[in-house]
Amino acid sequence: METKEIIEIYTEMTPNPESMKFVTNRHILPNFQLDFRTKELSQGSELAKTLFEIPFVNGVFIANNFVTITKKAEYDWFEINPELKEAVKNFLQSGAKPVDDVLLPKDILEKESSAAAETDPISRIKDLLEKYVKPAIQMDGGHIEFRSFDNGIVKLSLQGSCSGCPSSVITLKSGIEGLLKRMVPEVTEVEAIAE
Repeated sequence: METKEIIEIYTEMTPNPESMKFVTNRHILPNFQLDFRTKELSQGSELAKTLFEIPFVNGVFIANNFVTITKKAEYDWFEINPELKEAVKNFLQSGAKPVDDVLLPKDILEKESSAAAETDPISRIKDLLEKYVKPAIQMDGGHIEFRSFDNGIVKLSLQGSCSGCPSSVITLKSGIEGLLKRMVPEVTEVEAIAE
């Protein structure tokens, strides 16, 4: 007799009032994340397509063990949370792949940086983001991705609940910029770029 895996899901508020983090006891997308901002962009992800079928879903961000769902502004969380929880749970119990392999990089894990690379400002910036910034941002249902470093300016992409969040500018300037300036003297400014 086959026993069905028990999937637990709980929700966490994020700093973005339009986004809610649905955390599960199961890995959904280990060591990678994907941000689907529209239904049209959800091709390649059965989980995102399933969630976009629900009329109040406005964005889906899939990461390690959570899905951050952005709702349409006219809905209240207390009305839609049960349905969203059930949709995520049912999908995970179905055993379907949440994301097609074609959307994943061939090597999800970054190679260990060599000792020589540790002196490189870009490697130090990426390392600080990986160790200190990403875990905190993922706790809030979002993600941050390094995009470039040029003339002292670090450009980062904010995804999931961070995208369009009112407090993300404060986090970016007070928190992330302060950390990077202290730890990597070459950094003069941090900017968010829209994608």
